[in-house]
Amino acid sequence: MKQLTFEEATELYDPAVGIEVHVELSTDSKVFDGAPVVFGAEPNTALQPVSAGLPGALPVLNEKVLESAIRLGLALNCDIAERTMFARKHYFYPDLPKAFQTSQGENPIAENGLVEVELEDGTIFEVGIERAHMEEDAGKNTHIGGAAGRIHGADHSLVDFNRSSVPLIEIVSRPILGAKERAGEVAATYVQTLRDIAKALGISDAQMERGNVRADINVSVSKDDTLGTRTETKNLNSFRSIARAVEYEVARQASLLEAGEKVVQETRHFNEDGTTSSGRPKTGAEDYRFFPDPDLPPIEPDPAWVAELAANLVELPTAKRRRLRETWGFSDLEMRDVVNAGALDLLEATVLAGAAPESARKWWMGELSRHAKREEISLEEAAITPTQVAELQALVDEGALTDRLARQVLEGVLAGEGNPREVVKARGLEIVSDDGALNTVVEKVIAENPDVAEKIRGGKLAAIGALVGGVMRETRGQADAKRVKEIIMETLGA
Repeated sequence: MKQLTFEEATELYDPAVGIEVHVELSTDSKVFDGAPVVFGAEPNTALQPVSAGLPGALPVLNEKVLESAIRLGLALNCDIAERTMFARKHYFYPDLPKAFQTSQGENPIAENGLVEVELEDGTIFEVGIERAHMEEDAGKNTHIGGAAGRIHGADHSLVDFNRSSVPLIEIVSRPILGAKERAGEVAATYVQTLRDIAKALGISDAQMERGNVRADINVSVSKDDTLGTRTETKNLNSFRSIARAVEYEVARQASLLEAGEKVVQETRHFNEDGTTSSGRPKTGAEDYRFFPDPDLPPIEPDPAWVAELAANLVELPTAKRRRLRETWGFSDLEMRDVVNAGALDLLEATVLAGAAPESARKWWMGELSRHAKREEISLEEAAITPTQVAELQALVDEGALTDRLARQVLEGVLAGEGNPREVVKARGLEIVSDDGALNTVVEKVIAENPDVAEKIRGGKLAAIGALVGGVMRETRGQADAKRVKEIIMETLGA
């Protein structure tokens, strides 16, 4: 069978992509009991009877979960249900001891939404939202002995129930059609948009590397308006993996169809080499035997409360980017670089602390980005605050520091030596601007370079750079270069 490329596949077939995004909420306690929501705790220590699945334990809905779901639904332009309820979704895995997941069936809290997705070149793609609903997470299986942590070939498995009953909101898109060769890009950007919205609302830490945001990617291809047989690639937690999974599945399915074979409806695993592999036959909704949870009463959100949440909704990321791009005067490319680096909020906070937008961009996208890359951390994890960056730039603007000295001060701040002014004092990095001290150094450098001095006296002013450089070396870069040049000219009568 000839394996088509993604580009060849999209010339022959139209891809359809449906995406289920799971957003883990950053509540203090779990969705149906008071067990804490923690990351990295000792296995099976963050449990109470409900989240442990003990018989007879009765759930009580965490009100913060309901509020978060309504706010997210509003941000996604969804209709908020006047009456909603929980359902039991029946399946059994070792990490789900109740043998059912408490989720929502026919009555989700939010449905019929729409999200604008802005691609890198500024193209706007609209993605319809079918529903957003509340549910609980399952525990976590760790497979020992298998390849890449997979159950296949494992000697045994360990189960940690700490994640059991952690609150989730699942966002289900309508099929994304018409993206063709940009299908992978649209899918990845859509998930990034949802991540950014959840983070802006403050309802989730939205750290994909921790699994706070995970995506299941459904892909099918066809040559007409009907949807083809779909596969579902589970638990993708990076934008790059999402794009690669979409592109691989489109190419794989198109290759099968061109060879006269059929696409099997199944769940698939994503592999680090960018391929997907068969998992298990895809379960349909009817197989889950949904029915209303008898332990949780229907919920009827107060319309006045919903209206209040809508009125107090924060500015959403896309609108914020457009506003700041115009206010700051950044080009589209500059703004995209800032957004892609995860630096937008940091820049905004730095500007609010008093720095000019260009100066804020210079530090965060320059020295601090290089530092983060070296240390293999995010910009947010760097040991410096926007206020400190603004203070550092203020010292440059005041003429107290050169850019070279400012970089040394930055190193001190990152090393935990204090705020910029404290580092300047402790390291003795103030600019030497006292004329008396500068005159002494200038005279010394002129005496050591008589030939250069004669050239300047003869009108070859370009040679002054050699003397300025000498003074800067003598003062370890702490002299005011502009004033040094003026003193040299005065001394030589040039």
